[in-house]
Amino acid sequence: QVQLVESGGGLVQAGGSLRLSCAASGSTFSIYALGWFRQAPGKEREFVAACSKSGSSTGYADSVKGRFTISRDNAKNTVYLQMNNLKPEDTAVYYCAAGHRAYYGGSNQQNYDYWGQGTQVTVSS
Repeated sequence: QVQLVESGGGLVQAGGSLRLSCAASGSTFSIYALGWFRQAPGKEREFVAACSKSGSSTGYADSVKGRFTISRDNAKNTVYLQMNNLKPEDTAVYYCAAGHRAYYGGSNQQNYDYWGQGTQVTVSS
């Protein structure tokens, strides 16, 4: 079992950048495929980005492609989400997730067994 704790959220103006971090503890980090999801008020939780167990494969939602980058540091047990050129529609609570059954979890939330508590990102116009 793994525990996930997100950090790095906050308030930023449109066009700005933030880097989210998700620190893992309690289990061998490299056995988990990782993902970032977000949930805006009144909306369902949606996929943002995913990273395979080795970090060699990544994927992104169309809405963030070219602006967001997911990466992982297995030595630090941490996954990152670099967010550039932020837009007001990126405002949401961002969650990291981990799953051990699939090499690459992708956008399917059922591939992820463990979730963090979330960190708020607010982008002002």
